[in-house]
Order: sequence, then structure tokens, then C-alpha cells
Amino acid sequence: MDRISKLKEFLAANDKDSFLQHALALEYIKIGNDDEARNLFNEILLREPTYVGSYYHLGKLLERVGETAKAIKIYERGMMEAKRAGDNHSYNELQGAYEDLMDY
Repeated sequence: MDRISKLKEFLAANDKDSFLQHALALEYIKIGNDDEARNLFNEILLREPTYVGSYYHLGKLLERVGETAKAIKIYERGMMEAKRAGDNHSYNELQGAYEDLMDY
């Protein structure tokens, strides 16, 4: 059974599991299905805005598809949530991506 099928099977038992949804979104990115990945990241962040890891990956996805303004907003929201949570590592990653995009 491939990873996507396995993750979908796990999600069938718990469809609101942010960790599983995040993992599935990353698998979708690997196969080039940005739309499904984007939908999952958005669903996670709407339901659980403190799930900081999804901001980085959604921002990178938005950059890749040319939606720079949206990527900037996602990085800014992610930095705010990371700072609020005291997650310096995630904050620094988001800030680096944000600054790289702003320098571009």
C-alpha cells in the first residue's frame, strides 16, 4: 500500500488529525498535486491556526505557483503564531523564507 493510501486509511478513522493531514499534504506535493496539498494545509490552518509547521509548507507551495502576495501573508501569520507559541525554530524558518521572498 502506498503512503497516500495508508494516510487516507488512517484519516478515515480520524479525519480531523492535523498531523495526518499535514503528512498527506506533503505526499501530494511530492507527486505534484499542489491543489490537494493546498486544500489540506488550508483546512488544517483554519481549524488549528497554531499548527505552525503547515505555514512554511503552504507558503513554499504558494511561492512555487506564483502567488507571492499570499505566500507573504502566510509567512507573516506563521511567524505570529510561532512567536505566540514560543517556537523559535519555526519562527526562524518562517522568517528566513519571508526574508528570501522579500529580497526577491
